[in-house]
Amino acid sequence: MEMEDQMESQKRKGISKDNLISERPVGSLGCVGWFLVLVSGFFVILLFPVTIWFCFKIVQEYERAVIFRLGRITNRKARGPGIFFILPCTDSIVKVDLRTVSFDIPPQEILTKDSVTVCVDGVVYFRVSDSIASVVNVTKADSSTRLLAQTTLRNVLGTKNLAEVLSDRESIAHSMQSSLDEATDNWGIKVERVEIKDVKLPVQLQRAMAAEAEAAREARAKVIAAEGEMNASRALKEASLVIAESPSALQLRYLQTLNTIAAEKNSTIIFPLPIDVISNFMRNYSLTMNNAERSKKRKEEQGHQRQR
Repeated sequence: MEMEDQMESQKRKGISKDNLISERPVGSLGCVGWFLVLVSGFFVILLFPVTIWFCFKIVQEYERAVIFRLGRITNRKARGPGIFFILPCTDSIVKVDLRTVSFDIPPQEILTKDSVTVCVDGVVYFRVSDSIASVVNVTKADSSTRLLAQTTLRNVLGTKNLAEVLSDRESIAHSMQSSLDEATDNWGIKVERVEIKDVKLPVQLQRAMAAEAEAAREARAKVIAAEGEMNASRALKEASLVIAESPSALQLRYLQTLNTIAAEKNSTIIFPLPIDVISNFMRNYSLTMNNAERSKKRKEEQGHQRQR
């Protein structure tokens, strides 16, 4: 099937090229034509000091001149660069610029494959590769290429999803370039580069995509925080097991914390004490208070007994 499609495309190209004006054989001027050419040459020689300013033409290095003699192209070849000779009465010239031309594709509202309306614009770089074909085969090759670029942009993006339009711009630009280059080949135009400049989305769609992205980021952040807490708890468990094996390690940890706090030049320093030391003090204090209360009660009871 692919071979048949290629054969058919080649046949179509051959038929289309046969119908092009630039591919037709050069016709004869005829008797009347040659007579007019001879008459024009005679007047050029007769009025030589004056006609010399009309017979010689100059084109720049980046230009080519297509010469029409009595409406026919001479020798199927463009002239230039430099100076060349023409007959003022029978010859007319059309200058063609060979430099690369760039133009912006106006913003196009396009309906994507998944029924989303987007506004897309781009830029196209092209140049004239065949001067004669660009003059003879198409009217205003520049404007024709601009219009074709707009329709090609619509056709290519109409077959893409929104995700492909946003992420796969390079392949879209390459597809547009190949399509434009193939379509403008008969016009003598070579499309060098196509780029997608900007893709504008509706405001509501932008908000929805932003909310979706924010929710996804928050979900990932929660998962990462949970994993961090789990790893931290495992590390703390291992540290507690190490400290439990050596009670002096806890005191060294206290001193290290105190050193870290003191390095920050704080006015208030909190010194942690072991719970075992505090529990001993609290136990002795509670015993002292109980003994004091008991002695006080005994004194009160003895006082009551004496009064009786």
